[in-house]
Amino acid sequence: MKKIVAGFALALALVGVADAAALDRRVQINNVSSYDIYEFYASNTGEANWQEDILGDDVLLAGSSVIVNIDDGSGYCKYDFMAVFEDGDQAISADNNVCELTEFNFTD
Repeated sequence: MKKIVAGFALALALVGVADAAALDRRVQINNVSSYDIYEFYASNTGEANWQEDILGDDVLLAGSSVIVNIDDGSGYCKYDFMAVFEDGDQAISADNNVCELTEFNFTD
């Protein structure tokens, strides 16, 4: 009986891991501002440092969109976003749930 209960508990744990791994962390970033975005960052909420620039050498033009995969392998869902615009201004949005969020708008 103990083996059956242990096997059932293990199966439930694996289902939970599979469900968490299956969450879609792709988010469409919409630049609805009138300025181009030169850098975009997404870091786990509470992290002291921003991760790498997701856009790399690309620029998200005003009025354009891009789909980014926010999944960093950590399993976290809550991320802070930062956009750096062509004039150097920054826009920060904290505590975005990328497991539920499908689109995010940066505005003026």
